[in-house]
Amino acid sequence: MKKCLAIWLGACILLAALGGCVQNNADSAGADDKISVVTTIFAPYDFAREVAGAHAEVTMLLPPGSESHSFDLTPQDVIKIQNCDVFIYVGGDSDAWVDRVLASVDTDKMRIITLMDCVEVVAEEIVEGMEHDHDHDDHDHDDHNHYDDHDHNSHDGHGEYDEHHNDVRGYDEHVWTSPKNAKLIVQKIADVLCEADAANGDAYRENTAAYLAKLDELDAKFQAIVDSAVRRTLVFGDRFPFRYFADAYGLSYFAAFPGCSTKTGASNATIIFLIEKVKAEGIPVVFHVELSNQEMANTISEATGAEVLLFHACHNVTRDEIRAGVSYLELMHQNAENLKEALQ
Repeated sequence: MKKCLAIWLGACILLAALGGCVQNNADSAGADDKISVVTTIFAPYDFAREVAGAHAEVTMLLPPGSESHSFDLTPQDVIKIQNCDVFIYVGGDSDAWVDRVLASVDTDKMRIITLMDCVEVVAEEIVEGMEHDHDHDDHDHDDHNHYDDHDHNSHDGHGEYDEHHNDVRGYDEHVWTSPKNAKLIVQKIADVLCEADAANGDAYRENTAAYLAKLDELDAKFQAIVDSAVRRTLVFGDRFPFRYFADAYGLSYFAAFPGCSTKTGASNATIIFLIEKVKAEGIPVVFHVELSNQEMANTISEATGAEVLLFHACHNVTRDEIRAGVSYLELMHQNAENLKEALQ
């Protein structure tokens, strides 16, 4: 598989070069002198739009409506990366292909932001009843189980990985799902944009201050909901890419799979386990994530009477949502309303 990926990346880069489309970064801003920012997924794409305003051209590689964990790189994507001024990616298992691309293009004038370098990372967690997708990666997760006590604080959160090799395999990559982390990521994006385009630095700083204030309001809203809740447990009939969110607000959870699982269907044992949890604790809501088939959540709902609601991880959005200008803040405020229903 790795050999095939290397061949594919080589072909992409060759096609880009032969196509005569590659230009140097000095020319990449175009006639309007806007700098070019390229991101892999929706959350940093929206963060960059908020910080940049009208002063940068922000592009997302992941096509709207596509699943981020099965992204197919194209030669055009390689061209976009090579020509950009600022490139933003996650740094986890789902975009491991990025390292090979960056090793094959000229990055001397490119500024690169890795989301997992902006925050303290924690290990991907396997909780009671959850199925671990062993086919997702080729490494050992060191048995990060938290079955009976569900202790989210057992990791120090510093992620002891080799910074020189960017090896964060086994760590949860969904760092942006916590508004507290989102603030750190936004500030990093702002700092880099100010470096890349000092002429518009005042505008970037002004936009950032306004956006960070909105993230503070979002954070306070989530905390208020949790503080007044009658329960602290969430159930997902789906993947669970919300480890950082749960840790930020002291929530426990049960789910079918960890956040980066590639599976779409759980075993009968997992579904029965989740059904029994919902019944035993009288949990009123079972969640699903965006762009999923909702089948597991619907099955649990039919067996328990729990309402099925969306909790959006902001990996990606649909084409209609892109056209409507949906934002991270909008999606997370909807999450807050659904969280209120689940914790009542």
